[in-house]
This record gives sequence, C-alpha cells and structure tokens, in this order.
Amino acid sequence: MKRSIALVLSVAPALACVASLLSARRVDAAPDPAAAVVSYKSGDVDCEGLVAAPAGAGRKSAVLVVHDWMGVSPFVKAKVEQLAGMGYVAFGADVYGKGVRPANGGEAGKQAGKYKGDRALFRARLVAALDTLVKRDDVDPKRIVAVGYCFGGTGVLELARSGADIAGVISFHGGLSSPTPEDAKNIKAKVLVLHGADDPYVK
Repeated sequence: MKRSIALVLSVAPALACVASLLSARRVDAAPDPAAAVVSYKSGDVDCEGLVAAPAGAGRKSAVLVVHDWMGVSPFVKAKVEQLAGMGYVAFGADVYGKGVRPANGGEAGKQAGKYKGDRALFRARLVAALDTLVKRDDVDPKRIVAVGYCFGGTGVLELARSGADIAGVISFHGGLSSPTPEDAKNIKAKVLVLHGADDPYVK
C-alpha cells in the first residue's frame, strides 16, 4: 500500500496534467499556443510531428504525446496545443512517418499491426521523436513524461521498455502484452497504466 501511495505521489504532476486534459475547459480560457509541424528523421524515414510550447524563457517540463492508431490527427493537434496552454512543451510523435495518415479503421489497423509485430521498429520511431524533443532548448530533459491512448498507450510502454531516460509514462487502454517481457528490466521511468477491468480487447 505504501509503495502504491509513493508511486501516485511521484507521478502527481503528470496525473494533474492528465486530469486537466479530461476536465471541461473554461469558456473564458485564453487561446492555446498553436501547434507547428516539426520535421525529423527516424533512420532514413522522414517524420512530421507537431510541437507547441508556452511563451517565456527557460527550460520547461515536456510531454511526448504518442498518437492512437489513426496517426497524427486533429485530435493530437488539439491535445498538444492544450498541453502547451497548461505550461508544458508538448510534442506529438509521428510513428507512421510523413504522409502516412490512415483514412479509416481498416487502414489504421494495417499500420498499427505493422508496429505491434515489429517492436524494435516501434521503439526506434518513438526514440527518434523523444530525441527530437530532448534536443529543444526550451525543454528540461529531466522533466519529460510520455502519454498515449490505445496504440499510443502500447507505444509509451514500449518506450519505457527500451530504457528511455524519462520521468514517467502513462498508458490509457494500451496493449499490455510484450514479446520480450524480460525487457522490463530496462525500465527507468515511473509507469502508470490506466485500464478498464472489463476491457473486451485486453483482458
């Protein structure tokens, strides 16, 4: 019990961030900083992520947002901008690569399946996005968390298993299986998994 309480306290800032994202917005809230497209590479593959940052000098806490199976979408853009409005540098990773934007669930399933079946490739795309975020002058590399829903939830867990040196990861409704469970020994980040007990897809 004490260990569980300590874990919750240690990720309290991230939890506060998540709670704010899920809460209703004030109608008089100021506009959030606009997201901009950021080009970067993962090996030889061109990727296009999204970044939004609050005004002001100095290094800030940052959030890596890993998209769901639909890829970099208007939903990701909205969340990146919302996080920036809360004071975080927010970066939306592009796992699929430049121009790969599923139009429907069928296309999304094929893309997501490609990375679920190749966890090394999945991790490489995530690490490339994280490296791009870490290199920013306005980011404190010691205060980075990664969040993701569904495909993205699986992604942040894979990022943790890769040994990424970040403060924490939060997975919503992510796939919990791993072809290499021994990789859990590489985890440095605090891990918070939020998952419904009656989820029909992940028991």
